[in-house]
Amino acid sequence: MRHDGSVAEGRGTGDDRLGRRIRDRRRSQGLTLVALAERAGLSQPFLSQLERGLAQPSMASLHRLARSLGTSTPALMAEAGTDADETRVSLVRAGTGTTVHHDGGSTRSLVEGRAGLLPLEFTVTNPEFDDYYSHAVAEVLYVLAGRIEVDLGGDGRHELGPADCLYYGGSVPHRFRLVGAGPARVLVVQPGGPPARTGPEN
Repeated sequence: MRHDGSVAEGRGTGDDRLGRRIRDRRRSQGLTLVALAERAGLSQPFLSQLERGLAQPSMASLHRLARSLGTSTPALMAEAGTDADETRVSLVRAGTGTTVHHDGGSTRSLVEGRAGLLPLEFTVTNPEFDDYYSHAVAEVLYVLAGRIEVDLGGDGRHELGPADCLYYGGSVPHRFRLVGAGPARVLVVQPGGPPARTGPEN
């Protein structure tokens, strides 16, 4: 089954830098548009639009692309922000950073380049759960504002508010949703390094 992010799903056009980074990784691995689209379960026309900055991916589509390219979503978003091979210092000011808009809100990378830590800021607006996600590395989730409910599958559900912090290990399925008035703002941090090996659980 093919899953497409779409222009309608995002709010505005895609991030040119993210599209270029996906294209560069694809070409460096000798993959055609058709081959990567098939590997990620996306349509070739959508992938072509994404690489040209004409479409915005859903987070599920971005996870599939990152996994198919041998990397993680946070790493792919961070690397889109710079051409540098290695990052010693990264400053991302308010309103900047590679950002993906989606039905559940938006996701912004808080670091640029290949870094040892990969923080993402989620603005959560959806009161409904999306698909579960899982990956090979652990995460720390910290609530900056608002309230969310985190579903860890067989490891339980937790309602979190400002300054609450939750850790879960690699391969633990997870998803979260807005609780009450929103939006909520959430910081999620992964270690850099090994790529994610699994993605959305459908």
